[in-house]
Amino acid sequence: STQSRSSAASDVYKRQICIGPAPSAESYLNMEQILTACVAMKADAIHPGFGFLSENARFAELCEKCHIRFIGPPAEVIHRMGNKSEARKTMMEAGVPVIPGSKEPVFTVEEGLKTAREVGFPVMIKASSGGGGKGMRVSYGEDDFASNFQNAQMESVKGFSDDTMYIERFVERPRHIEFQILADSFGNVVHLGERDCSIQRRHQKLLEEAPSAAISEELRERMGQAAVKAARSVHYENAGTIEFLLDKNKEFYFMEMNTRIQVEHPVTEEITGFDLVELQFNIAAGRKLPLRQSQIRLTGWSIECRINAEDV
Repeated sequence: STQSRSSAASDVYKRQICIGPAPSAESYLNMEQILTACVAMKADAIHPGFGFLSENARFAELCEKCHIRFIGPPAEVIHRMGNKSEARKTMMEAGVPVIPGSKEPVFTVEEGLKTAREVGFPVMIKASSGGGGKGMRVSYGEDDFASNFQNAQMESVKGFSDDTMYIERFVERPRHIEFQILADSFGNVVHLGERDCSIQRRHQKLLEEAPSAAISEELRERMGQAAVKAARSVHYENAGTIEFLLDKNKEFYFMEMNTRIQVEHPVTEEITGFDLVELQFNIAAGRKLPLRQSQIRLTGWSIECRINAEDV
């Protein structure tokens, strides 16, 4: 009835609370304000979504201190995998294929050039705390290395307050393949197949496709096992994504891990039939994963198209 709908709407309105003005720095990035709102509303858990504070280890720590369940991985895992040079080192130790490059953090042009010579040009210069294409430069030889390194490092300091860099071999014309994983607190880890996000502009994804037309069942099996191994090696919990680069010879390499649900997760939901966000809540509530790897089947095809605004 109209009366019951009105009552329900009123009830929802009563549960709303202001966390600050429109600028994100004063609202969605204001940890204290968000946690104050949670305490005031007597919330016992918070889902951080896929932006803002979703990969912020300090926020996850503060949630724990306030006895609010952070629906995501532990803070220590976010910190460990959020630093890309540390993540590379961890994956190498776990036996997951990694693009040849620096084994330790790089801070100076001289250190970077030494690694670049060992790896062989062209190389990718990357910020350890970078993301979204920020703090990245490709160097094709020693002549342009110093300027590219300095520019990438300055961008990293400006955007992430971190001057830690690393160097890796530049894989030309690769495919960008990411595997969705889920892990509970009992040590159960599964992958739900891959998403192909190779079509990009300025390091921003434009198309997401699942499954990938570029990989065979045998390759999917190997990449999936590597993704699960990567998650197990850091005692991962909740939803996450292992991102690989696939070269022209069908060799794959670990690139990074997203310690959160991703914007494109519905692509995977469409071909597996599982509600990933519901599973996130169940894992956070201390429940075991209700599925095993043998139960996961990829059916059909799914594509997501993104519209990215830019000033041309």
